[in-house]
Formats: sequence, C-alpha cells, structure tokens
Amino acid sequence: MTFSKLPLGYCTNVHAGQTFEEVLFGIENYTSQVCDRIGETVAAGLWLGALVIEELTSEPQKIVRLSETLQKHNLPCYSLNAFPFGDFHSERVKKNVYFPNWAEPARLEYTKKCAQVLAQLLPTETEGSISTLPLGFKNTAEDSTVTQNSFNPFLDLAESLRQLFEKTGKTIRIAIEPEPLCILETTEETIAFFRQLYAKAEEQGLLETVKTYIGVNYDVCHQAVEFEDVTESIRSLEANGIRINKVHITCALQLDRPAENGSACEELLHYVEPRYLHQTFAKTQDSKILHRIDLNKELIRNPDEEFLHAETWRIHFHVPVNAERIGALKTTRPVLREALQTVAALVYAPHLEVETYTWNVLPNAASLDVVEGIAQELRATKAMLSEIASAD
Repeated sequence: MTFSKLPLGYCTNVHAGQTFEEVLFGIENYTSQVCDRIGETVAAGLWLGALVIEELTSEPQKIVRLSETLQKHNLPCYSLNAFPFGDFHSERVKKNVYFPNWAEPARLEYTKKCAQVLAQLLPTETEGSISTLPLGFKNTAEDSTVTQNSFNPFLDLAESLRQLFEKTGKTIRIAIEPEPLCILETTEETIAFFRQLYAKAEEQGLLETVKTYIGVNYDVCHQAVEFEDVTESIRSLEANGIRINKVHITCALQLDRPAENGSACEELLHYVEPRYLHQTFAKTQDSKILHRIDLNKELIRNPDEEFLHAETWRIHFHVPVNAERIGALKTTRPVLREALQTVAALVYAPHLEVETYTWNVLPNAASLDVVEGIAQELRATKAMLSEIASAD
C-alpha cells in the first residue's frame, strides 16, 4: 500500500543515443549530473534503441562497460524504454516511432534482446520492467490484423521471460503503453486486448506466465489527453487482473476555452514542431471527445466550430512535470497527482519514472539547462510522492 522503494528514475530517451558511445556520453554528461544536482540516487531509465541493442548483444564486453559506468555514477538501472525502436532524435520522428509494430518479427526480437541486456544490468534482488508500444498506430483497415498478429508474439515473449528467470533469477516484466490514437489507446481497449490475450494464453497453458510477465505502462499524460478518469482507469485495470508494471510520470499541455483565450492560443503556436507527434484532443461542453492527429498552426488559428468552442483542449506534448502552468497555458499536473494517489493504493508497487522527452523541442529549448530542468522535475516529483504517502 505504498510507492516503490526503488530510487525514482527518469527516462533517458530525452538524450540522443544512436550508438553505444552516445549512450555512455549521455550517462556521463547528463544522467550522472542530474544525480549530482539533486544529491540523491537517481535511477537511469535507459532507452537503448535497436542499433545499440545490437552492439551490446554482439559485443558482450560493452554490456560490462555499460554496467561499470552505471555503477561508477551510482545509477541503478531497473527499467528500459523499448518503445522507440529507431532514431528517436531524427529531424522528423512523428509516426515512425510506431514501427515496427507488434505484428512484425523485428519488434519481438528487439524486445527479447532488451530483456537479455537488462538482466545483466539489474541490481541484485530487483525486478525489471520494459515498456513497449501499444501494438501500433491506428490505421483502421489494418488494426484488426495487427491486433490478431500480436497475440502470439506476446505469448512467445512471456515464455521467454519465464525461461530468462529460470536461467538468471531475474524477473523482468513487459509494460504495454497505451497512447492516444494507437491501437490500444483507452483503458477499455486495453482491457479488451488483455482479455483476448488471457484467453489465448489459457488455451496454451500460459495464463499465469502471461499474467506474471505482461502488463501495462501507465503513462499519465496519455490517459489525461484522452480525458479519462484516471482513478477509475487504474482501478479498472486492477479489477481485470492487469498489472501496472510501470508508471510514466508525465504531464500534457492544456488549453481551456480556446474561443475566449487568444493569448493562450498564440502561445500554443510555439509548440508546433516537426519532430514528434502531438495528438490533440478536445472535450466539448456536453462531454463529447474530439481529436486531431497532430497539433498544427491551422488547427490553432482556424479550428472548426466544435473544436473552437470546446471546453478544453489537451495536447500530447510532454511538458515538465513540476509545472502547473506554462505562461498562459495549463498542464495536467492535477491529473498526475490523482493518478499517483490511486497508484499508492495498489497492493503492489509499480516502477516510477519521469518521462519528459521533449526538452529539446520546447519553445525556449535553446536557453534551457536540461540537467537542471530534469533535476527540478525529480525534486518536485519526490515531494509529491512524499506528500501522498504521508497522507495515506
């Protein structure tokens, strides 16, 4: 009935890392510096893309170097982000981050190798987690095919993780991360998928294995953008036997009453950028939920009548989690607090990780001290967690 006792982590996908040497550079020059700034142990939630994983698995001595570097800076690693497969810092990522999807063999093989690497990095008597994409991006005609072709890979993965435990004694759990406009975006869709997965697992005598090793990464920003009741969402996952293996501590941008809030709309224009996809949702006064695939200047300047007169817009743009407001815009930090209060009531303790990967594309990115910004996020998050735990 409390939070994880492991050090709070942050996801290193904020730093470029297309090669092993770039990953080491990020640890030395960013992650270790964050730890120094806050004066406490920080967990490195490593993003190791496919090229880096290939380097590590083909040259085992590099895993030793990586482990030694983490230990040198007192940076435990118990979680990996295996959602971005390729270059997460190219000029234009957008929908490319959703490939390969879970119907493609490359996704399964990459995730298995991530587990093998994490098993060698995990501190003694610590469980691991690996977050991954929610099957793929929604494409209507292909969605059902991708879904149906994703069940067997997850069954295969669960069995391989069981075998990895038998071989190494390390428990590593997969955390599927629902995201706006992906095949699994809402809690309802996620539960429906897991029900089918459990049914197929039971047919093959793998139900307990799947329940042990396959669960969810609850990214609070994502469900906030969907305008979900996060308390009900988390309780629904629990009621359906779906384990939350990891929580991404994240906040989205929020614009209230766009028709009356010209200054905030002007500020929102500065968040239109070419690298990442920023799914934009609106809630009308009669609680209808609208969406657009990406934030763009035309949407902000000339929205249709329903979008213009909506009560609230929420944008999938991860913003610093210590901010309740950024200029004239709000953030979903109150939703984050509500979600963490609900997580604290679970009978187990998911991994907790701050994931603000957008520091380099924020409107004032050129003038920001990223290390200090992340340190401030971690300080504020630790304070929030302490307040919630004390209230319990």
